[in-house]
Amino acid sequence: MFVVDKLILLAGILVLVAIVSSKFSSRMGLPVLVLFLGLGMLAGEEGIGRIAFEDYPLAHGVGTLALAVILFDGGLRTPLSSFRRVLGPAMVLATAGVVVTAAITGLAAALILGIPLLHGLLLGSIVGSTDAAVVFSLLRGRSVNLDERLSATLEVESASNDPMAVFLTIGVAQIILGDLEPGLAILGFLAMQAGVGALAGIAVGRLSVFLINRINLDAAGLYPILTAGCGLLAYGLAASLGGSGFLSVYIAGIALGNAEIVFQRGILRFMDGMAWLGQIVMFIVLGLLSTPSHILRVTGGGLLVSAALIFLARPVAVFLLLAPFRYAFKELLLISWVGLKGSVPIVLASYPLMMGVPGSVLLFNVVFFVVLVSAMTQGGTLPRLSRWLGLARPLEPEPPMTLEVTSLRHVDGDIVEYRVTPDSRAANKLVRDLGLPEGVVVSMIARQQRILPPRGSTQVLPGDYVFLVMRPGVRPLVDRVFGPQGPPEEMEPRIEFPLAAETTVGELEDYYGVRIDSPPETTLGALVEQSIAPRPVSVGSSLALEGVVLHVREVAEGKVVQIGLEILMSEGGSADEPAGLDESPGEPAA
Repeated sequence: MFVVDKLILLAGILVLVAIVSSKFSSRMGLPVLVLFLGLGMLAGEEGIGRIAFEDYPLAHGVGTLALAVILFDGGLRTPLSSFRRVLGPAMVLATAGVVVTAAITGLAAALILGIPLLHGLLLGSIVGSTDAAVVFSLLRGRSVNLDERLSATLEVESASNDPMAVFLTIGVAQIILGDLEPGLAILGFLAMQAGVGALAGIAVGRLSVFLINRINLDAAGLYPILTAGCGLLAYGLAASLGGSGFLSVYIAGIALGNAEIVFQRGILRFMDGMAWLGQIVMFIVLGLLSTPSHILRVTGGGLLVSAALIFLARPVAVFLLLAPFRYAFKELLLISWVGLKGSVPIVLASYPLMMGVPGSVLLFNVVFFVVLVSAMTQGGTLPRLSRWLGLARPLEPEPPMTLEVTSLRHVDGDIVEYRVTPDSRAANKLVRDLGLPEGVVVSMIARQQRILPPRGSTQVLPGDYVFLVMRPGVRPLVDRVFGPQGPPEEMEPRIEFPLAAETTVGELEDYYGVRIDSPPETTLGALVEQSIAPRPVSVGSSLALEGVVLHVREVAEGKVVQIGLEILMSEGGSADEPAGLDESPGEPAA
């Protein structure tokens, strides 16, 4: 048997065991990364596998590649609206927060371990950032579900704080070696890392969208590979130009994930699998790199450094820097606790080893121990803490089935899935009474383990998953139909929402919050026709009412078939006064 054959066999066994063990991680109360690290340690020189592995450059390369894939997948799944919403606080934590955490932890480490101050600051720099792989794994798994703003803050922070951690680690290491003088050179290094990384990510992201949509590949399986290649390009380009490859690949992922690209669902599934494979390989390799006996020697000091980091440095940074952003006290407590450590500190701890910094072996062992403590304490207790603080939202049950349409070309429509909750406006209604906009079709209803072919007489029940095919632009209206009962929020001004002429005045008020002074059973088509009678109705005719205008978009055999609903708002924010009937013909709004 060739050596490569043995390596393939070993890799297959480790990956299979890792995947099977991850199934039981939540039941054991341990994050997945701890199990993966444990497998690597068991396979290592002092474990049952007896594999001697001390190749720090190779481990650094594997960790870097895996983390780039994980960040790219995270960017693909980050809504641009969430990114913009939390950009301020997340960037503060990703920059100043890392500095404050590193400084406090470094001072404590120097006192606890009896090492020089610069070596303490180097250790603090290595563990100063939160780890994207662990944060994404916990927040996007099935263990905890937080408010969108809170989870977005933690995700964006963890994905964007690596440049600062790299900058501090390399900067302090070079100062110890005498290769860098403190001052403007350090600030220039940071500006280069962040600036080049962001610009490269934006450029590659936009170029990737154009390439994926225009290349017109014959094999569908090549699109996910092409997308992954674009992510690697984003990392490599930024790194070769002196920027942060991690920041670049995350931003490129956001640009791609928020654009309309062909074969999008297949790409997301492929990248999700690649991200999981990256986590498995990365943590197993890092586990192989460790020496358990050496790590046990730093238990005492490691526990104290971990305590200083978890209970002092991270909370001080969070409460101090997020005070202007109006987070609740409970939210600040949770953000303080989610200073999770993972692969990034271990990868960064290999930098001083490769650079030849004196005492770097001790730092590596302490960092590894801190990562284990952080993962088991912070990661293991996050679900319970979020529930205790009242910040955990109920986990959305997974649908029993999905409806998937694969297309290698753009289609003029969307397929959207809604879960019907007991307080949904659609609950207990018949399909024909949902008052859906024009161009929306209920394509499938999943109820428990059954598929129900939707008919007009089919009743929509709480717990159902309703799949709809809809034309672009009507999603806000459909969201209201399946939203919670109660007075709907005021609709934003729009050019026109398309509605079927059979939509009644009552349905317009119940589902969309638009009130018209007419009997509830009156249809919008009849309302317009009555206002125009006895003259024939024509496309382009419109009826202005209080706050809205009804435009005739389509007529068949003298009857109105489609209505365009325009929401009017005055400059002061109140509905405009009715303007009467406008019979002038014109093209309907798109």
